[in-house]
Amino acid sequence: MMMRKMRGMKKNSTIKEIRDKLMDANSVLIFPHILMDGDTLGSSIALARGLRKMGKAVYVIIEDEIPAYLKFLDDGSCTFDQDIIKTPDISISVDCTDTERFVLRKEKFFSSGGTLSIDHHKTSEFFADMNYVDADAAATAEIIYELLHEMGTSIDKLAGEAIYAGILTDTGKYQYANTRAESHRITVELFEKGIDSYYVNRMLYQNNRIEKLYIAGKIFTTLKAMADGKAVMAYVTREMLAESGALLEDTEGISEVLRNISGVELSIFAKETGQAETKFSMRSKMWVDVSEISAKYKGGGHTNAAGCTIMKPINEAMKMIEADVEEYFVRAALKNDN
Repeated sequence: MMMRKMRGMKKNSTIKEIRDKLMDANSVLIFPHILMDGDTLGSSIALARGLRKMGKAVYVIIEDEIPAYLKFLDDGSCTFDQDIIKTPDISISVDCTDTERFVLRKEKFFSSGGTLSIDHHKTSEFFADMNYVDADAAATAEIIYELLHEMGTSIDKLAGEAIYAGILTDTGKYQYANTRAESHRITVELFEKGIDSYYVNRMLYQNNRIEKLYIAGKIFTTLKAMADGKAVMAYVTREMLAESGALLEDTEGISEVLRNISGVELSIFAKETGQAETKFSMRSKMWVDVSEISAKYKGGGHTNAAGCTIMKPINEAMKMIEADVEEYFVRAALKNDN
């Protein structure tokens, strides 16, 4: 069911309105978010392929390198060249809650003839001219699948594998609470289109650099319990990365591993991305709404998966988050007592 809420003066568009807008466009630029994951990149590639089949000029504009484990998704659509189309008919952000998710491409995004946001986060800010946000969708890739069907364009094997990668990663291989019947229905239809699921799974989950193991070992030594063991936090610094020869992308999935600890409801992973910049990934198992915690710092996401950035040194930022977590659990305990 599509979420329909007013956000300021912006409303949620319908899938048919989005379809009609794209049908009229001849040139399109697609904007995935920074620190790309399987959903934002897979959705972008699938959308690009679908629109190109309709004869449109389409490129995926990126500002950071594609993580090694996701490079197999790029069919040549991705480019750093923001001027590859001078003035596109429409710019589309994919899986972005706000414009900070593509800040170095923001000016280009708004220089087009129109803007569109396609997203599945309940904290989406509705920043485009037209916005299609379905918070019930397990992944933005599910929305792209629906949109391509609405447009009557065929989904080939590569586009299908890109959509599958988006659903697979955002549902945690169908383990997370956001997984719904529609996730499985779409997957069945993708199998019928001939996708190679084993290939996609192998590239996503059996393709790790050895440095990923080195840095994981260092990270796990930083583990700290909070809220009487119901929450844990670990961190990585730039120095730790340098010592391990690891990249920040090699820490992908750490917050999920921490959440798997028995008795832990909430896991937090802090990443030092600058001298005074710390990014947090938050995951919960059941009842903690991590989007509420991250929203305090203008972050966003879902109930069980969210993140934020605090412009403070990592030690200071972690103390702030720790205080928020302790307060959250105290408030929850008081509410249950009442």
